[in-house]
Amino acid sequence: MTESLSNISGVGPRTEEQFEKMGIHTISDLLEYFPFRYEDHAIRPLSEVQHEERVTVRGTVHSEPDLRFFGKKKSRLTVRVLVDGLLVQAIFFNQPYLKNQINLGEEMTFSGKFDRHRLMVTGGTLKKQDPDAEGLEPVYSVKENLKVYQLRKFIKQAFEQYGNSISENLPQQLLTTYKLMSKKEALYHLHFPATAKHLMQAKRRMAYEELLLFQLKMQFFRKKEREADQGQIKDFSQTGIEAFVEKLPFPLTNAQNRVLKEITEDLRSEYRMNRLLQGDVGSGKTVIAACALFAAVKAGFQGALMVPTEILAEQHVSSIKDLLEPFGLKVALLSGSARVKERREVLHNLEAGEVDVLIGTHALIQEGVNFKKLGLVITDEQHRFGVDQRRILRKKGIRPDVLFMTATPIPRTLAISAFGDMDVSVIDELPKGRKVIETHWAKPHMLPRVLDFIERELTKGRQAYVICPLIEESDKLDVQNAIDVHAQLSQALNVYNIGLMHGRLPADEKEEAMDNFADNKTHVLVSTTVVEVGVNVPNATVMVIYDAERFGLSQLHQLRGRVGRGSEQSYCILLADPKSDVGKERMKIMTETNDGFQLSEKDLELRGPGDFFGSKQSGLPNFKIADIVEDYRVLEVARQDATKLVYSEAFWQGEDYRMLRESLEKQGAFKREKLD
Repeated sequence: MTESLSNISGVGPRTEEQFEKMGIHTISDLLEYFPFRYEDHAIRPLSEVQHEERVTVRGTVHSEPDLRFFGKKKSRLTVRVLVDGLLVQAIFFNQPYLKNQINLGEEMTFSGKFDRHRLMVTGGTLKKQDPDAEGLEPVYSVKENLKVYQLRKFIKQAFEQYGNSISENLPQQLLTTYKLMSKKEALYHLHFPATAKHLMQAKRRMAYEELLLFQLKMQFFRKKEREADQGQIKDFSQTGIEAFVEKLPFPLTNAQNRVLKEITEDLRSEYRMNRLLQGDVGSGKTVIAACALFAAVKAGFQGALMVPTEILAEQHVSSIKDLLEPFGLKVALLSGSARVKERREVLHNLEAGEVDVLIGTHALIQEGVNFKKLGLVITDEQHRFGVDQRRILRKKGIRPDVLFMTATPIPRTLAISAFGDMDVSVIDELPKGRKVIETHWAKPHMLPRVLDFIERELTKGRQAYVICPLIEESDKLDVQNAIDVHAQLSQALNVYNIGLMHGRLPADEKEEAMDNFADNKTHVLVSTTVVEVGVNVPNATVMVIYDAERFGLSQLHQLRGRVGRGSEQSYCILLADPKSDVGKERMKIMTETNDGFQLSEKDLELRGPGDFFGSKQSGLPNFKIADIVEDYRVLEVARQDATKLVYSEAFWQGEDYRMLRESLEKQGAFKREKLD
């Protein structure tokens, strides 16, 4: 329905201009401009109302209204009302005229946010006692002089004039299978819900449509990618892989064995691998990467592993060399700080095929880095690299298999949304014998006790990390900084060596700081979050995080994972004094669970998908109705349906699916260039 808004009675040039500023250009846009929330005016007993929930209540006015002014235009009107046998204070801000509408002894209906502790309803509005006051009232976002009641009037007029022209996107088969409303009904009840049940069914129908269209696009891209970009079949001996696994210093977990089977099947397949490997901190992703690299090399190819930091690159080289070199594989390091002669030698050997596995930072994608026969590309902490960086590395080979790894557990709902065009493997089991890290929340005034605890661990020969959010003192943020904390600890723990590491240090100084800590020459390492990923010092048993409320749950979990890597009991201490409920909830959750996937689900609930990934790089569309956190079951079903549909002839040829195909075409689904 691309008709102009001027066709609606009452919409003139000025109103049309206001609609344009709200992104509403056509009748269709207007009908799909949904409320961002609903006010529930159904009157409920106070015993059923949660703290800080919005509520509508009715009671008898028990005291004369008290009106007070603050400045010229600010006022506060307070009146006590007897509700369900309780005296409740109703508070209205900047509505002085209400005083003349409230009379002692009369019944009054009002709404607002309920404070259960102080028995107050604040920021409310006075309601008329009529039937319309007791339903669901949609609340819209409006701009400039356009009022909500005017918007609702225009939407109603649009339904009256064009309601019969609303076309159905979904085929009858899906509507029947899931008992879904028609699109016309769903749109109407989103704007004018007869009951809460009607609203729930309307949201369910529209959420399914949004998620199905999104998953159809993702599955279509995946199908086209697989068909258009054939991989290189890697022929390697299964007994050789088994022999390699048998020689590992520890047995693989069931989860690692399952994931390794999925990856080796991909390597043998004619299709190019495009897989995301998720694993909690310490779950053993590096070992799986080594197994995959071993298989690729044994099939006659080279492998590359790109990581975000030099510290992590050096660590991977050390651990992977130990695993691969006994089998005759040559492993090399390439980083930005490599000396010219050393770099030239590595590049020469790489192009000659004398380097089997190259590990490094983004230096791997620079010009002059040429592989003889690159067959497998592994990117660790893939979200830290841009799309272009990953694409350049892939182009270093001819259709290489690609494995993305992340130690940031991504909730399943996000994984199948943002990475719906990839296969996802999960290592959801930690190695046996690993001790659970004890996590404690301490307030800043408890710092002396924390320092005593660190000292007790140091006397046992252990080491400690101390993490700070900032490098230097900031006027804007009242948070601890690494340089000041280093000075304080150097004084408080003066018989021990206190190291300092942060992102601004030159590469050689960072390397020296990390080496000193790894060799136990430094007993306490004060650092920013540069140690978040990949650093492995088994002797470190204490992780103290200053201003822990400033970090998300996933980042706190990553930092906590730097300890607990040896045989001794390890501890994580969160120094925090959060003022917000969300901050307090984060600290509480951290002390209750060590499960990264459980934490990631909670983090998603607290922060939302945009903040979880970073607002500009989430890869998720802005759904109008669907919420991938709340609608995760609908998302699962939509993905399953989309996968079946894109591989069925009926979807591409059948008349029943014509409107669905046209909707996808309007969204440009069939024009997208090949995926990264």
